[in-house]
Amino acid sequence: MPRKTSVKGAARAQRSAEKHATDAITLDSFQNFAMQLGLGTDNPSSWSTYGFNPITRNRILLEWMHRGSWIAGLAVDIPAEDMTKAGLEYHSTIAPDAIERLDASDMNFDVWGAIRKWLKWGRLYGGAILVPLIDGQDLATPLRLETVGKGQFKGLLVLDRWMIDASMEDLVADFGPSLGLPKYYRVQSNAPALRGAVIHHSRAFRAEGIELPYQQRLMENLWSLSVLERINDRLIAFDSATTGAAQLVYKSYLRTIKIKDLRENIAAGNDMLKATTTWLDLMRRFQGIEGLTILDLEDEFVASSHTAFAGLSDALLQFAQQLSGALQIPLVRFYGQSPSGLNSSGDAELTVYSDGVVKDQNRDLRAPMLKIKRIQAASEGLALPPNFGFEFRNIYQLKPETKATIAKTTADTISVMLQDGVLDIPTAMKEFRQSARMTGIGSNITDEAIAEAIANPPVPALPEPGQGEPGQGDGGEGEQKPGAERPALKAVK
Repeated sequence: MPRKTSVKGAARAQRSAEKHATDAITLDSFQNFAMQLGLGTDNPSSWSTYGFNPITRNRILLEWMHRGSWIAGLAVDIPAEDMTKAGLEYHSTIAPDAIERLDASDMNFDVWGAIRKWLKWGRLYGGAILVPLIDGQDLATPLRLETVGKGQFKGLLVLDRWMIDASMEDLVADFGPSLGLPKYYRVQSNAPALRGAVIHHSRAFRAEGIELPYQQRLMENLWSLSVLERINDRLIAFDSATTGAAQLVYKSYLRTIKIKDLRENIAAGNDMLKATTTWLDLMRRFQGIEGLTILDLEDEFVASSHTAFAGLSDALLQFAQQLSGALQIPLVRFYGQSPSGLNSSGDAELTVYSDGVVKDQNRDLRAPMLKIKRIQAASEGLALPPNFGFEFRNIYQLKPETKATIAKTTADTISVMLQDGVLDIPTAMKEFRQSARMTGIGSNITDEAIAEAIANPPVPALPEPGQGEPGQGDGGEGEQKPGAERPALKAVK
Protein backbone atom coordinates (compact mmCIF):
# COMPACT_ATOMS: atom_id res chain seq x y z
CA MET A 1 0.00 0.00 0.00
CA PRO A 2 1.53 3.37 -0.96
CA ARG A 3 2.63 5.62 1.84
CA LYS A 4 0.61 8.82 2.31
CA THR A 5 2.51 12.07 2.07
CA SER A 6 1.24 15.53 3.01
CA VAL A 7 1.72 18.62 0.86
CA LYS A 8 4.20 20.04 3.36
CA GLY A 9 6.09 16.75 3.44
CA ALA A 10 6.29 16.69 -0.35
CA ALA A 11 7.58 20.25 -0.35
CA ARG A 12 10.27 19.37 2.25
CA ALA A 13 11.28 16.34 0.22
CA GLN A 14 11.53 18.48 -2.91
CA ARG A 15 13.73 21.06 -1.16
CA SER A 16 15.97 18.29 0.21
CA ALA A 17 16.30 16.75 -3.25
CA GLU A 18 17.20 20.13 -4.74
CA LYS A 19 19.84 20.70 -2.04
CA HIS A 20 21.46 17.33 -2.64
CA ALA A 21 21.35 17.92 -6.38
CA THR A 22 23.09 21.25 -5.88
CA ASP A 23 25.80 19.77 -3.65
CA ALA A 24 26.46 16.82 -5.96
CA ILE A 25 29.32 16.86 -8.43
CA THR A 26 28.06 17.13 -11.99
CA LEU A 27 29.86 15.25 -14.72
CA ASP A 28 27.93 16.45 -17.75
CA SER A 29 30.09 19.47 -18.63
CA PHE A 30 33.72 20.02 -19.52
CA GLN A 31 36.09 20.43 -16.57
CA ASN A 32 39.88 20.35 -16.30
CA PHE A 33 40.94 20.75 -12.67
CA ALA A 34 44.66 20.68 -13.47
CA MET A 35 44.32 23.63 -15.85
CA GLN A 36 41.39 25.11 -13.88
CA LEU A 37 39.16 25.13 -16.93
CA GLY A 38 35.39 24.85 -16.95
CA LEU A 39 32.64 25.81 -14.53
CA GLY A 40 33.10 24.33 -11.08
CA THR A 41 36.89 24.60 -11.11
CA ASP A 42 38.85 27.32 -9.34
CA ASN A 43 38.68 30.09 -11.94
CA PRO A 44 36.90 33.46 -12.18
CA SER A 45 34.07 32.05 -14.31
CA SER A 46 33.11 29.59 -11.59
CA TRP A 47 32.32 32.49 -9.28
CA SER A 48 29.94 34.05 -11.80
CA THR A 49 26.23 33.85 -11.10
CA TYR A 50 23.01 35.80 -11.58
CA GLY A 51 21.77 38.06 -8.85
CA PHE A 52 18.29 39.17 -7.90
CA ASN A 53 17.74 42.79 -8.82
CA PRO A 54 13.96 43.32 -9.06
CA ILE A 55 13.89 46.90 -10.31
CA THR A 56 10.34 46.27 -11.60
CA ARG A 57 9.19 46.90 -8.03
CA ASN A 58 11.02 50.22 -7.91
CA ARG A 59 8.53 52.51 -9.63
CA ILE A 60 10.57 55.67 -9.07
CA LEU A 61 13.70 54.15 -10.61
CA LEU A 62 11.75 52.94 -13.66
CA GLU A 63 10.31 56.41 -14.16
CA TRP A 64 13.71 58.05 -13.82
CA MET A 65 15.15 55.63 -16.36
CA HIS A 66 12.33 56.30 -18.81
CA ARG A 67 12.60 60.03 -18.22
CA GLY A 68 16.38 60.45 -18.12
CA SER A 69 17.72 57.86 -20.58
CA TRP A 70 16.76 58.16 -24.22
CA ILE A 71 17.69 54.50 -24.75
CA ALA A 72 15.35 53.39 -21.95
CA GLY A 73 12.64 55.65 -23.33
CA LEU A 74 12.92 54.17 -26.81
CA ALA A 75 12.99 50.62 -25.43
CA VAL A 76 9.57 51.28 -23.92
CA ASP A 77 8.06 53.56 -26.57
CA ILE A 78 9.08 52.16 -29.97
CA PRO A 79 7.16 48.83 -29.93
CA ALA A 80 4.04 50.52 -28.54
CA GLU A 81 4.16 53.24 -31.19
CA ASP A 82 4.76 50.79 -34.03
CA MET A 83 1.90 48.54 -32.89
CA THR A 84 -0.56 51.43 -33.07
CA LYS A 85 0.57 53.66 -35.91
CA ALA A 86 -0.80 51.82 -38.97
CA GLY A 87 -4.36 51.10 -37.83
CA LEU A 88 -6.70 48.34 -38.98
CA GLU A 89 -7.76 46.90 -42.31
CA TYR A 90 -11.37 45.74 -41.94
CA HIS A 91 -12.66 42.65 -43.68
CA SER A 92 -14.93 43.11 -46.66
CA THR A 93 -18.05 42.22 -44.64
CA ILE A 94 -18.27 45.84 -43.43
CA ALA A 95 -19.79 48.59 -45.54
CA PRO A 96 -17.55 51.57 -46.38
CA ASP A 97 -19.79 54.03 -44.51
CA ALA A 98 -19.56 51.86 -41.36
CA ILE A 99 -15.77 51.90 -41.63
CA GLU A 100 -15.82 55.69 -41.88
CA ARG A 101 -17.93 55.96 -38.74
CA LEU A 102 -15.63 53.61 -36.79
CA ASP A 103 -12.61 55.64 -37.92
CA ALA A 104 -14.36 58.84 -36.85
CA SER A 105 -15.00 57.31 -33.42
CA ASP A 106 -11.31 56.45 -33.16
CA MET A 107 -10.41 60.05 -33.85
CA ASN A 108 -13.04 61.66 -31.64
CA PHE A 109 -12.13 59.60 -28.58
CA ASP A 110 -8.39 59.23 -29.30
CA VAL A 111 -8.70 55.45 -29.19
CA TRP A 112 -5.29 54.71 -30.66
CA GLY A 113 -3.62 57.26 -28.38
CA ALA A 114 -5.06 55.55 -25.32
CA ILE A 115 -4.01 52.13 -26.62
CA ARG A 116 -0.49 53.43 -27.23
CA LYS A 117 -0.23 54.71 -23.64
CA TRP A 118 -1.68 51.45 -22.35
CA LEU A 119 1.02 49.43 -24.14
CA LYS A 120 3.78 51.83 -23.03
CA TRP A 121 2.95 51.72 -19.34
CA GLY A 122 2.46 47.97 -19.53
CA ARG A 123 5.99 47.66 -20.87
CA LEU A 124 7.45 50.18 -18.41
CA TYR A 125 5.80 49.00 -15.20
CA GLY A 126 5.12 45.38 -16.14
CA GLY A 127 1.36 45.91 -16.09
CA ALA A 128 -1.47 48.29 -16.96
CA ILE A 129 -5.18 48.05 -17.69
CA LEU A 130 -7.36 49.69 -20.34
CA VAL A 131 -10.95 50.45 -19.30
CA PRO A 132 -13.69 51.27 -21.87
CA LEU A 133 -15.77 54.13 -20.51
CA ILE A 134 -19.44 53.26 -21.11
CA ASP A 135 -21.82 55.89 -19.84
CA GLY A 136 -24.51 54.65 -17.47
CA GLN A 137 -23.00 51.23 -16.70
CA ASP A 138 -21.67 49.94 -13.38
CA LEU A 139 -17.95 49.17 -13.70
CA ALA A 140 -18.20 46.46 -11.03
CA THR A 141 -20.54 44.36 -13.17
CA PRO A 142 -19.46 42.05 -16.01
CA LEU A 143 -19.25 43.62 -19.47
CA ARG A 144 -22.06 42.57 -21.81
CA LEU A 145 -21.70 43.93 -25.32
CA GLU A 146 -25.40 43.59 -26.10
CA THR A 147 -26.24 46.14 -23.39
CA VAL A 148 -24.22 48.97 -24.93
CA GLY A 149 -26.59 51.61 -26.27
CA LYS A 150 -26.18 54.36 -28.83
CA GLY A 151 -23.91 57.18 -27.71
CA GLN A 152 -22.72 55.41 -24.54
CA PHE A 153 -19.06 54.93 -25.51
CA LYS A 154 -17.01 57.80 -24.08
CA GLY A 155 -13.43 56.70 -24.69
CA LEU A 156 -10.76 54.64 -22.93
CA LEU A 157 -8.99 55.14 -19.60
CA VAL A 158 -5.45 53.88 -18.94
CA LEU A 159 -4.44 52.86 -15.41
CA ASP A 160 -0.99 51.43 -14.65
CA ARG A 161 -0.41 48.76 -12.02
CA TRP A 162 0.49 51.34 -9.36
CA MET A 163 -2.88 53.08 -9.71
CA ILE A 164 -4.96 49.98 -8.97
CA ASP A 165 -5.20 47.36 -6.26
CA ALA A 166 -5.89 43.87 -7.64
CA SER A 167 -8.07 41.47 -5.65
CA MET A 168 -5.43 38.84 -4.93
CA GLU A 169 -7.80 37.04 -2.55
CA ASP A 170 -10.60 36.85 -5.15
CA LEU A 171 -9.45 35.33 -8.45
CA VAL A 172 -11.36 34.39 -11.59
CA ALA A 173 -12.59 30.79 -11.32
CA ASP A 174 -14.44 30.57 -14.65
CA PHE A 175 -12.66 28.69 -17.43
CA GLY A 176 -11.20 31.01 -20.01
CA PRO A 177 -8.23 33.29 -20.70
CA SER A 178 -8.75 35.17 -17.40
CA LEU A 179 -8.67 32.05 -15.23
CA GLY A 180 -6.52 32.62 -12.13
CA LEU A 181 -6.26 36.40 -12.64
CA PRO A 182 -7.70 39.00 -10.24
CA LYS A 183 -11.46 39.27 -10.48
CA TYR A 184 -11.65 42.95 -9.51
CA TYR A 185 -9.44 46.03 -9.57
CA ARG A 186 -9.93 48.88 -7.10
CA VAL A 187 -8.75 52.28 -8.34
CA GLN A 188 -6.48 54.05 -5.85
CA SER A 189 -6.36 57.72 -4.94
CA ASN A 190 -3.35 58.48 -7.16
CA ALA A 191 -5.28 57.67 -10.35
CA PRO A 192 -6.39 60.47 -12.68
CA ALA A 193 -10.05 59.34 -12.66
CA LEU A 194 -12.50 56.78 -11.23
CA ARG A 195 -10.87 57.02 -7.79
CA GLY A 196 -12.31 54.43 -5.42
CA ALA A 197 -14.19 52.62 -8.19
CA VAL A 198 -14.21 48.82 -8.43
CA ILE A 199 -13.69 47.45 -11.96
CA HIS A 200 -14.74 43.95 -13.04
CA HIS A 201 -12.02 42.01 -14.83
CA SER A 202 -14.10 41.75 -18.03
CA ARG A 203 -13.91 45.55 -18.32
CA ALA A 204 -10.15 45.71 -17.71
CA PHE A 205 -7.93 44.77 -20.65
CA ARG A 206 -4.47 43.86 -19.35
CA ALA A 207 -1.16 44.85 -20.96
CA GLU A 208 2.04 43.39 -19.57
CA GLY A 209 5.77 43.53 -20.20
CA ILE A 210 7.85 40.36 -20.14
CA GLU A 211 5.93 37.25 -19.16
CA LEU A 212 7.05 35.54 -15.96
CA PRO A 213 6.66 32.02 -14.55
CA TYR A 214 3.77 31.64 -12.16
CA GLN A 215 5.83 31.68 -8.96
CA GLN A 216 7.48 34.92 -10.05
CA ARG A 217 4.10 36.34 -11.06
CA LEU A 218 2.90 35.74 -7.51
CA MET A 219 5.77 37.88 -6.27
CA GLU A 220 4.65 40.65 -8.66
CA ASN A 221 0.95 40.45 -7.66
CA LEU A 222 0.21 38.52 -10.86
CA TRP A 223 1.80 41.20 -13.04
CA SER A 224 4.83 40.74 -15.26
CA LEU A 225 8.31 42.15 -15.67
CA SER A 226 9.30 45.60 -16.85
CA VAL A 227 11.17 45.45 -20.15
CA LEU A 228 13.89 47.60 -18.56
CA GLU A 229 14.82 45.01 -15.92
CA ARG A 230 16.40 42.50 -18.30
CA ILE A 231 18.43 45.11 -20.14
CA ASN A 232 19.43 47.05 -17.03
CA ASP A 233 23.06 45.87 -17.02
CA ARG A 234 23.48 46.40 -20.79
CA LEU A 235 21.82 49.79 -20.48
CA ILE A 236 24.27 50.83 -17.77
CA ALA A 237 27.16 49.56 -19.88
CA PHE A 238 26.03 51.57 -22.92
CA ASP A 239 25.40 54.77 -20.96
CA SER A 240 28.71 54.38 -19.12
CA ALA A 241 30.58 53.90 -22.39
CA THR A 242 28.99 56.91 -24.08
CA THR A 243 29.47 59.10 -21.00
CA GLY A 244 33.08 57.95 -20.72
CA ALA A 245 33.64 58.79 -24.38
CA ALA A 246 32.29 62.28 -23.75
CA GLN A 247 34.61 62.67 -20.77
CA LEU A 248 37.58 61.71 -22.92
CA VAL A 249 36.99 64.83 -24.99
CA TYR A 250 37.93 66.92 -21.97
CA LYS A 251 41.06 64.81 -21.38
CA SER A 252 42.09 64.34 -25.00
CA TYR A 253 44.81 67.00 -24.77
CA LEU A 254 46.67 67.58 -21.53
CA ARG A 255 49.30 70.24 -20.84
CA THR A 256 51.56 70.13 -17.83
CA ILE A 257 53.70 72.97 -16.45
CA LYS A 258 56.34 72.20 -13.89
CA ILE A 259 56.92 75.31 -11.74
CA LYS A 260 59.78 75.65 -9.36
CA ASP A 261 58.75 76.10 -5.71
CA LEU A 262 55.02 75.77 -6.62
CA ARG A 263 54.19 74.03 -3.34
CA GLU A 264 55.81 76.81 -1.30
CA ASN A 265 53.97 79.47 -3.30
CA ILE A 266 50.63 77.77 -2.66
CA ALA A 267 51.42 77.31 1.04
CA ALA A 268 52.40 80.94 1.34
CA GLY A 269 48.99 82.01 0.01
CA ASN A 270 47.93 85.63 -0.40
CA ASP A 271 50.09 87.49 -2.88
CA MET A 272 52.27 84.52 -3.88
CA LEU A 273 49.26 82.27 -4.64
CA LYS A 274 47.41 85.08 -6.40
CA ALA A 275 50.43 85.88 -8.57
CA THR A 276 50.79 82.21 -9.60
CA THR A 277 47.13 81.77 -10.54
CA THR A 278 47.03 85.11 -12.37
CA TRP A 279 50.04 84.10 -14.42
CA LEU A 280 48.47 80.74 -15.34
CA ASP A 281 45.16 82.39 -16.29
CA LEU A 282 46.92 84.85 -18.58
CA MET A 283 48.87 82.05 -20.25
CA ARG A 284 45.70 79.97 -20.82
CA ARG A 285 43.83 82.98 -22.18
CA PHE A 286 46.37 84.14 -24.73
CA GLN A 287 47.83 80.81 -25.75
CA GLY A 288 46.74 79.85 -29.28
CA ILE A 289 48.07 79.22 -32.75
CA GLU A 290 49.81 82.60 -32.83
CA GLY A 291 50.19 82.98 -29.08
CA LEU A 292 53.32 82.60 -26.99
CA THR A 293 53.98 80.54 -23.91
CA ILE A 294 56.18 82.44 -21.46
CA LEU A 295 58.02 80.32 -18.88
CA ASP A 296 60.64 80.83 -16.31
CA LEU A 297 64.02 79.44 -17.27
CA GLU A 298 63.72 76.62 -14.74
CA ASP A 299 60.04 75.80 -15.51
CA GLU A 300 59.10 72.95 -17.82
CA PHE A 301 56.09 72.69 -20.17
CA VAL A 302 54.85 69.27 -21.43
CA ALA A 303 51.91 68.67 -23.85
CA SER A 304 50.45 65.18 -24.39
CA SER A 305 47.52 63.99 -26.50
CA HIS A 306 45.19 61.10 -25.69
CA THR A 307 45.07 57.96 -27.87
CA ALA A 308 42.25 56.20 -26.00
CA PHE A 309 39.76 56.98 -28.83
CA ALA A 310 41.13 54.14 -30.95
CA GLY A 311 38.60 51.28 -31.02
CA LEU A 312 36.07 53.21 -28.95
CA SER A 313 33.52 53.34 -31.79
CA ASP A 314 33.65 49.55 -32.15
CA ALA A 315 33.00 49.08 -28.44
CA LEU A 316 30.04 51.48 -28.54
CA LEU A 317 28.63 49.64 -31.55
CA GLN A 318 28.85 46.32 -29.72
CA PHE A 319 26.94 47.72 -26.75
CA ALA A 320 24.34 49.16 -29.13
CA GLN A 321 23.95 45.82 -30.90
CA GLN A 322 23.45 44.03 -27.58
CA LEU A 323 20.59 46.38 -26.69
CA SER A 324 19.12 46.05 -30.17
CA GLY A 325 19.23 42.27 -29.95
CA ALA A 326 17.80 42.17 -26.44
CA LEU A 327 14.81 44.30 -27.47
CA GLN A 328 14.43 42.74 -30.95
CA ILE A 329 14.47 46.19 -32.53
CA PRO A 330 16.81 46.64 -35.53
CA LEU A 331 19.52 49.28 -35.35
CA VAL A 332 17.99 51.24 -38.21
CA ARG A 333 14.77 51.65 -36.20
CA PHE A 334 16.26 51.89 -32.72
CA TYR A 335 19.08 54.35 -33.34
CA GLY A 336 17.78 55.96 -36.52
CA GLN A 337 20.84 55.08 -38.57
CA SER A 338 21.44 52.65 -41.38
CA PRO A 339 23.64 49.64 -40.65
CA SER A 340 27.18 49.71 -41.95
CA GLY A 341 28.05 47.96 -45.17
CA LEU A 342 28.07 48.83 -48.86
CA ASN A 343 25.02 46.77 -49.78
CA SER A 344 23.04 47.10 -46.56
CA SER A 345 20.07 49.47 -46.42
CA GLY A 346 18.22 47.99 -43.46
CA ASP A 347 15.15 46.99 -45.53
CA ALA A 348 15.54 43.30 -44.70
CA GLU A 349 15.83 44.04 -40.97
CA LEU A 350 12.76 46.29 -41.08
CA THR A 351 10.77 43.61 -42.90
CA VAL A 352 11.59 41.02 -40.24
CA TYR A 353 10.85 43.56 -37.50
CA SER A 354 7.47 44.48 -39.00
CA ASP A 355 6.53 40.80 -39.09
CA GLY A 356 7.37 40.62 -35.38
CA VAL A 357 5.19 43.66 -34.70
CA VAL A 358 2.25 41.98 -36.44
CA LYS A 359 2.84 38.88 -34.31
CA ASP A 360 2.72 40.98 -31.14
CA GLN A 361 -0.42 42.73 -32.36
CA ASN A 362 -2.21 39.45 -32.96
CA ARG A 363 -1.13 38.14 -29.57
CA ASP A 364 -1.74 41.21 -27.39
CA LEU A 365 -4.18 43.46 -29.26
CA ARG A 366 -6.58 41.31 -31.27
CA ALA A 367 -8.91 40.18 -28.46
CA PRO A 368 -9.17 43.63 -26.79
CA MET A 369 -9.63 45.39 -30.14
CA LEU A 370 -12.49 43.06 -31.13
CA LYS A 371 -14.39 44.04 -27.98
CA ILE A 372 -13.55 47.72 -28.33
CA LYS A 373 -14.74 47.80 -31.95
CA ARG A 374 -18.01 46.10 -31.05
CA ILE A 375 -18.52 48.62 -28.23
CA GLN A 376 -17.83 51.49 -30.65
CA ALA A 377 -20.14 50.01 -33.27
CA ALA A 378 -22.99 49.63 -30.75
CA SER A 379 -22.46 53.20 -29.60
CA GLU A 380 -22.59 54.38 -33.24
CA GLY A 381 -25.76 52.40 -33.93
CA LEU A 382 -24.00 49.97 -36.28
CA ALA A 383 -24.85 46.26 -36.47
CA LEU A 384 -21.66 44.35 -37.11
CA PRO A 385 -21.99 40.92 -38.75
CA PRO A 386 -21.13 37.78 -36.75
CA ASN A 387 -18.05 37.21 -38.91
CA PHE A 388 -16.77 40.73 -38.27
CA GLY A 389 -12.99 40.85 -38.37
CA PHE A 390 -9.95 42.91 -39.26
CA GLU A 391 -6.25 42.68 -39.89
CA PHE A 392 -3.49 44.90 -38.55
CA ARG A 393 -1.84 46.90 -41.27
CA ASN A 394 1.81 46.10 -41.74
CA ILE A 395 4.00 48.99 -40.66
CA TYR A 396 6.32 48.28 -43.58
CA GLN A 397 4.03 49.74 -46.24
CA LEU A 398 4.48 49.24 -49.96
CA LYS A 399 5.28 52.25 -52.11
CA PRO A 400 2.40 53.68 -54.20
CA GLU A 401 4.02 52.66 -57.48
CA THR A 402 4.48 49.11 -56.18
CA LYS A 403 0.84 48.94 -55.12
CA ALA A 404 -0.25 50.19 -58.54
CA THR A 405 1.84 47.55 -60.30
CA ILE A 406 0.44 44.77 -58.12
CA ALA A 407 -3.13 46.02 -58.64
CA LYS A 408 -2.71 46.06 -62.43
CA THR A 409 -1.17 42.59 -62.47
CA THR A 410 -3.95 41.24 -60.26
CA ALA A 411 -6.66 42.84 -62.41
CA ASP A 412 -5.13 41.44 -65.62
CA THR A 413 -4.88 37.96 -64.12
CA ILE A 414 -8.48 37.98 -62.86
CA SER A 415 -9.68 39.28 -66.25
CA VAL A 416 -7.94 36.47 -68.12
CA MET A 417 -9.37 33.85 -65.74
CA LEU A 418 -12.81 35.40 -66.21
CA GLN A 419 -12.57 35.26 -69.99
CA ASP A 420 -11.35 31.67 -69.93
CA GLY A 421 -14.28 30.62 -67.77
CA VAL A 422 -12.15 29.70 -64.78
CA LEU A 423 -13.96 32.30 -62.64
CA ASP A 424 -17.47 33.62 -62.74
CA ILE A 425 -18.24 37.29 -62.12
CA PRO A 426 -19.13 37.03 -58.39
CA THR A 427 -15.96 35.04 -57.65
CA ALA A 428 -13.87 37.48 -59.67
CA MET A 429 -15.34 40.36 -57.65
CA LYS A 430 -14.45 38.58 -54.40
CA GLU A 431 -10.89 37.90 -55.58
CA PHE A 432 -10.38 41.53 -56.58
CA ARG A 433 -11.81 42.81 -53.30
CA GLN A 434 -9.55 40.47 -51.33
CA SER A 435 -6.50 41.87 -53.11
CA ALA A 436 -7.44 45.32 -51.80
CA ARG A 437 -5.74 44.45 -48.48
CA MET A 438 -2.44 44.84 -50.27
CA THR A 439 -3.23 47.29 -53.06
CA GLY A 440 -6.03 49.41 -51.58
CA ILE A 441 -7.99 49.14 -54.85
CA GLY A 442 -11.31 47.31 -54.90
CA SER A 443 -12.14 47.60 -51.22
CA ASN A 444 -15.50 49.27 -51.98
CA ILE A 445 -16.97 46.20 -53.67
CA THR A 446 -19.81 45.42 -51.28
CA ASP A 447 -21.56 42.17 -50.45
CA GLU A 448 -24.72 43.63 -51.97
CA ALA A 449 -22.97 44.11 -55.33
CA ILE A 450 -21.71 40.52 -55.23
CA ALA A 451 -25.20 39.25 -54.32
CA GLU A 452 -26.64 41.25 -57.24
CA ALA A 453 -24.13 39.63 -59.61
CA ILE A 454 -25.15 36.20 -58.32
CA ALA A 455 -28.90 36.90 -58.63
CA ASN A 456 -28.67 38.50 -62.08
CA PRO A 457 -25.88 36.86 -64.07
CA PRO A 458 -25.22 38.43 -67.48
CA VAL A 459 -26.87 36.73 -70.44
CA PRO A 460 -24.43 35.97 -73.26
CA ALA A 461 -25.40 37.59 -76.55
CA LEU A 462 -25.68 35.40 -79.66
CA PRO A 463 -23.63 36.48 -82.64
CA GLU A 464 -25.61 38.17 -85.38
CA PRO A 465 -25.90 36.45 -88.74
CA GLY A 466 -22.74 36.79 -90.68
CA GLN A 467 -20.78 37.94 -87.62
CA GLY A 468 -20.28 34.63 -85.83
CA GLU A 469 -17.30 32.41 -85.70
CA PRO A 470 -15.53 31.48 -88.95
CA GLY A 471 -17.58 29.00 -90.89
CA GLN A 472 -20.87 30.18 -89.38
CA GLY A 473 -23.51 32.17 -91.29
CA ASP A 474 -26.81 32.02 -93.10
CA GLY A 475 -27.16 28.64 -94.73
CA GLY A 476 -23.47 28.00 -94.44
CA GLU A 477 -21.81 24.85 -93.37
CA GLY A 478 -21.35 26.08 -89.80
CA GLU A 479 -24.89 27.46 -89.44
CA GLN A 480 -26.42 26.81 -86.05
CA LYS A 481 -29.13 24.19 -86.23
CA PRO A 482 -32.19 23.82 -84.01
CA GLY A 483 -31.31 22.11 -80.77
CA ALA A 484 -27.63 22.95 -81.05
CA GLU A 485 -25.88 24.55 -78.08
CA ARG A 486 -25.32 28.24 -78.07
CA PRO A 487 -21.76 29.44 -78.43
CA ALA A 488 -19.91 29.78 -75.14
CA LEU A 489 -19.37 33.25 -73.74
CA LYS A 490 -15.69 34.17 -73.81
CA ALA A 491 -15.89 37.62 -72.33
CA VAL A 492 -18.40 39.15 -70.01
CA LYS A 493 -18.53 42.90 -69.75
